[in-house]
Amino acid sequence: MSVFLFVPNILGYIRIVLLLVACFFMRSSCEITLLTYVLSCLLDAFDGYAARSLNQSTKFGAMLDMIVDRCSTMCLLGCLIYFYPSYMFFFQVVMIVDIASHWLHLHSSVLSGSSSHKIVDLNSNQFLRLYYTNKVVLFLMCAGNELFYTMLYVSHFYPGPKLYAFNLYTHHCLDCINT
Repeated sequence: MSVFLFVPNILGYIRIVLLLVACFFMRSSCEITLLTYVLSCLLDAFDGYAARSLNQSTKFGAMLDMIVDRCSTMCLLGCLIYFYPSYMFFFQVVMIVDIASHWLHLHSSVLSGSSSHKIVDLNSNQFLRLYYTNKVVLFLMCAGNELFYTMLYVSHFYPGPKLYAFNLYTHHCLDCINT
């Protein structure tokens, strides 16, 4: 069977389609965007599990997964720049750090001959080691990051009482960052 037809990679292709739908509706339909974006994030949680369970872990799959992850986040951040132009510099810095750090880490793991970018040397940076060796920490960091950006997105459409406490919190966070 071709590596391109492995189950985790098919999940990656589905994530790309979901991302394109989310991008198409991002400015106009919060509900469709939220549904497709969150579904893509959920599939991201399952593609790695499928790869390990079905013994279909490949370098292509790892690269596809990381590219789709980065593109998804960048598209959402681009929309947040549009919705919150006064925070453009903050979102741009986040984009630069996100892409550069992931690319540098992936590139260094390839150069070191590691079979996966998620395998880190025990002598490496303690934060990087914790991030990649503790599945709970990895999940909470990734989910928390996406949740923060997603809720900023949602609060643009629903600034009313239903999300008032969250809106107050997110805008306070942005105000702290902006000063």
